[in-house]
Amino acid sequence: MNLDEIREIAKGHGIKAGKTKKSELVRLIQQAEGNPQCFNGDYAKECGEQNCLWRGECV
Repeated sequence: MNLDEIREIAKGHGIKAGKTKKSELVRLIQQAEGNPQCFNGDYAKECGEQNCLWRGECV
């Protein structure tokens, strides 16, 4: 997913993307959705969430 697509998702959650980096923006979206803010973080390797929108891009 490219940054413009992520910004659109963020906008839908009322998040102003500005110059926010991709990883931080995804974590803000995760927070807004009530999910763990785990994108590319330490927990990502242990995550069992198979239906996560970000799964394919997460470490």
